[in-house]
This record gives sequence, C-alpha cells and structure tokens, in this order.
Amino acid sequence: MAPAQREPKVVVLGGGSWGTTVASICARRGPTLQWVRSQETADDINTNHRNSKYLGDEVELADTLRATTDFTEAAECADVIVMGVPSHGFRGVLTELATQLRPWVPVVSLVKGLEQGTNYRMSQIVDEILPGHPAGILAGPNIAREVADGYAAAAVLAMPDQHLAANLAGLFRTKRFRTYTTDDVCGVEMAGALKNVYAIAVGMGFALGIGENTRAMVMARAVAEMSKLGVAMGGNRDTFAGLAGMGDLIVTCTSQRSRNRHVGEQLGKGKTVEEIIAAMNQVAEGVKAASVIMEFADKYGISMPIAREVDGVVNHGSSVEQAYRGLMVEKPGHEVHGSGF
Repeated sequence: MAPAQREPKVVVLGGGSWGTTVASICARRGPTLQWVRSQETADDINTNHRNSKYLGDEVELADTLRATTDFTEAAECADVIVMGVPSHGFRGVLTELATQLRPWVPVVSLVKGLEQGTNYRMSQIVDEILPGHPAGILAGPNIAREVADGYAAAAVLAMPDQHLAANLAGLFRTKRFRTYTTDDVCGVEMAGALKNVYAIAVGMGFALGIGENTRAMVMARAVAEMSKLGVAMGGNRDTFAGLAGMGDLIVTCTSQRSRNRHVGEQLGKGKTVEEIIAAMNQVAEGVKAASVIMEFADKYGISMPIAREVDGVVNHGSSVEQAYRGLMVEKPGHEVHGSGF
C-alpha cells in the first residue's frame, strides 16, 4: 500500500483583510500558517480567532489557522507560499524569502497591482527573485469581508502549469468559495491591476452624481480598454470577460467597501490623493497603477481615454469635472475596433 501523502503546508505572508481571509479558507482545508508583522495581530488570530484591525470583531477565523511574526519559521515550513503583501512591499518580502525558501515551492500572489519603477507584474518579480518557483495569482470579484462572512463568491487561480493549478485550486476551494483555473497569468494579473484604475473613475462619477446609465457606459468601455491592453501584452481576451476582468470590475466599481472606488469618491469631493491615502489603513492599488498603465498604453500605442483621465486626476492635477468632460469629447467609433471612449 502506498504511503498517505502529507497535506501541503500553506504559508500566507501578510496580515491584511484579504490575506487573512484566504489564510482562513486554506486553514479549513489543511495546515496553514500566516506571517504578520504585528505581534498584536498574531495574538488576535491565535487567541481570539479574529483579525479585528482589518476584518472587525464579528468575523471568526478558522480555529486551525495559526499566525506568527517569525519570518524564518514561516519561510522554512512552506510547501505553498501565498503573497498577501501590497505591490510596494512585494519585492522586499520576496528577497528575504529567497534566502530561506526550499526550491520549487509555488508562489501564489493575491496582489492586484503593478510594481512602480519596473512596471513588473507580480509573477515577473517572482521569476526574477525566485527563479524556478512556479508563480501565479488568485483573483476575482472578492470583497474580503463578504468572503470572510461566508457569502458565496468565486475566483480564478492562474498558473502556467494547469496540472499544478488544478492541484493547488483545492487548497482555496470551499462550498461557498469557488476556485476556477486558467493558464493566463498575464491576463489575470493585468485585469486585476486595470480594474482598480477604472474603479477610481466610477468612484469619481459617484461623487459627481452621474446616472446609472453613465456608470454602466463607463464600466462597459472600461472592459474594452482592459481587453485591448491585456491582449497586446499577451493575455487572452476571454480573461477580461471573466471573473478576474468584468467580474472584479463590477464589484470594485459598485461596492461601498471598495478601496479604489472610495478613492475616486473622495477625489470627487475635492480631497487630494495624499489626504485620502493618509486616512486609509489599507492600500488602494489603483493609485499606484494609474501611471504605469499609461506607460503601457504609450508603449503599445493603445488609446485608453478612461485610464488617461484617471491618471490626469491622480498624478497631474486635473479635476474630476475635467476628467468626465475629457471623456465626453471623445468621438465614438466602432464598439470593438474603435480607439476612443
């Protein structure tokens, strides 16, 4: 009789709302350790089965989830790494991980952002810092608090190797959290980064009092912009009509829990980006991604009016009113092949 296989040990790096939610999901499936920077957060998870700072007091985490502040302990026991740190801290954590992680351990990113300076997707940073480690992303329309509260939701796990993706997907799957698979890592990563920029656009519209029809128009044209850039970069067009694209765009643009929509609304109320970020306890990746997206648009020669206007407000002193006026002067053309808004 063949010996029973040991359950893989999942290590989640990061103590924010989504990292904690995913860690709790994994802990219901098998042994899971979460690395957090704060001893207070570690104690809250271990003793109270809560992450009160990011998920509130009502969300009860799996009692099998254990947290640690010891990075070496986390790195050395990992069979699967889940990266729940923001894009600006991703490289630093990976660099520390590189000295302690066993070879070939898969790395799954939860980050919907791009690295400023290099313009890298997170899987590209993994390839650079941890060559030989399979790199992918778990993404979809996932407001952390709702998933943590047990509402039905779904995500897609993108890995280059579909056999590996199918095996890993089971670690992230519950009766109420459906995990699909794809090999389109580039498409899923770009969809995740792009939708945050468009959520800022819709948030700005909420502040201006635009109608439901206008919001729907902006979101639909956002999918078109996302698809064009994503395909130019090597992604699959169908990905942008799926969970990581349109699905995530819808929830990020419409949910009052959306950080990026919140940024847009606050911009529409006259606050500066610096004021908005200072008042938030979590990262809104769309703020950092806006300038990177426009660099990609220039590189590939793609007209992206909505992203352009968001970048103008976030980084170049334009007003929310000017942004929407800028969109409306764009001449409509062919819905699929046209270049404008």
